[in-house]
Amino acid sequence: MNSTGRLDSLDVAFTKNFITFAVCFIIIYINGAFVYTYFKNQVFQRDPRYVLYIHLVINGTIMLTVSMTLHIMIYTVPPTFAPCCIMLLILATTNKNSPLNLAGMAVERYIAVCRPLHHVQICTVQRAYALIALIWVVSFIPALVDVFIILVTQPLSVFSRVFICYPSNVYNTPYHKAQTVVVQVLLFSFVFLTLIITYLKVLCAARAVSGSNQASARNARNTILLHGVQLLICMLSFLAPFINLALVSAWPQEITEIVFASFMFTNVLPRLLTPLIYGVRDQKFSSHIRLHFCWKCCSSVEKNVKLMVGRRRRSKQVVH
Repeated sequence: MNSTGRLDSLDVAFTKNFITFAVCFIIIYINGAFVYTYFKNQVFQRDPRYVLYIHLVINGTIMLTVSMTLHIMIYTVPPTFAPCCIMLLILATTNKNSPLNLAGMAVERYIAVCRPLHHVQICTVQRAYALIALIWVVSFIPALVDVFIILVTQPLSVFSRVFICYPSNVYNTPYHKAQTVVVQVLLFSFVFLTLIITYLKVLCAARAVSGSNQASARNARNTILLHGVQLLICMLSFLAPFINLALVSAWPQEITEIVFASFMFTNVLPRLLTPLIYGVRDQKFSSHIRLHFCWKCCSSVEKNVKLMVGRRRRSKQVVH
């Protein structure tokens, strides 16, 4: 665990932080529009599919906010051990939440297509919230184990040190490496098998039915395929340390640029794809967003026009 040091000039550091803040702010604003639309329309809150979807968006927003804060703090006020571990704890938990949430969404689509008569009884809003709570518990335990390993293996003086708050730099013991490999293999094997099985089941159902049911099965199949794409995107953040190591070994003089580019492409930009893949593609959700924001925009324009007309009338009355 080495103390941090600034390898970038002041201009370069400012540019990177400005880009990080600007991109994160735009993504958080877009995610906020979807969250606002969800809570303004009760029709979404009564559907477990949208409950799981909005949890994916909120989870990504939390992860993105903490990542942005941590990235800026490294350049400005490097955190000590305790704040660093708290932020890494949140990041690790939210990072594991995403693939598990995708698995839950895939199972919900499978039940909707292959067990339509039982979908209302099985997939309820209460069970969706219970699944979200279970996802947080399952994701939180490995992240908490990482912190306990540090407390057991490191001296108490570690609390007063300042670190480059990066997971591979803080969690660098052999126990961390073994635990990380086991958890990641189990996690992605479970999610990958869930997506494959549900996709094959829905594919068979799509071939067996006809008419409107076939169209519904086709949509569910395409949705599960998107879950697979999203899973591959989630894997980028787990592969980032290995990608960074390979690139830094090839170009050691470009270490800060490599780490920054890796951070943007594996942590920041994937958070933009979640609302675009699911929210914009979903006709019901996208129509409510257009209706709400277009109505809001038109209302503000109409209000401005009325104010301008009123001012003109008052000015004419004064002249006369």
